[in-house]
Amino acid sequence: MPKGYWIVRVDIADAEQYKEYVAANAAPIQQYGARFLVRAGQFENPEGSSRSRNAVVEFPSYQAALDCYHSPQYQATIRLREHVSTLDMVIIEGAE
Repeated sequence: MPKGYWIVRVDIADAEQYKEYVAANAAPIQQYGARFLVRAGQFENPEGSSRSRNAVVEFPSYQAALDCYHSPQYQATIRLREHVSTLDMVIIEGAE
């Protein structure tokens, strides 16, 4: 079964407030067996548009990636970031 991924690009308006979201999202991400492959870090954007921060989160399956996002626990964490950030997310199935 292919793995699932969250590919996230975000601009953060209030870094201190955003830290609350980062702390809160750890539990649902761990619960669904995920791990960060990319979290912030140096990057270059040679084509297209970008945001100031990027992340790639790997899940054991595409279904786990969907389930985590739609879980009540993760949905509660979204409220911690939505007024202090602008975020683009893709949930995608990995190649086998």
